[in-house]
Amino acid sequence: MTTTSSSARPLHRMVFRVVAFAEALSWLGLLIGMYFKWIADAGEGGVKAFGPIHGTVFIVYVVVTLWVSRAFRWDARTTVLGLVSSLPPFCTAVFEVWADRRGQLTPEPAASAAEVPA
Repeated sequence: MTTTSSSARPLHRMVFRVVAFAEALSWLGLLIGMYFKWIADAGEGGVKAFGPIHGTVFIVYVVVTLWVSRAFRWDARTTVLGLVSSLPPFCTAVFEVWADRRGQLTPEPAASAAEVPA
């Protein structure tokens, strides 16, 4: 079994934060595009532009969430919550803040020599 080095974990945290925010922004773009398509009757341009962007960022978020959940050893509940947060608009940003405040995006401290079994 391979473990992620603690020096790589700040990268995991940064990538997760950026992708979670990007996923929320892509939702915003898609919702604005849907407004112009369905409410303002201004055509499909916004949906055609933001639909593929949102779809791509959504897939990247799912992959990054699984990558980060393994690196930080999230339990199943936290992992599922992170994945489900990609479905409602803007919830990836909310989940990221929640996970950060709970210490889920902070690496575990390295074991000292005294704690390592012989």
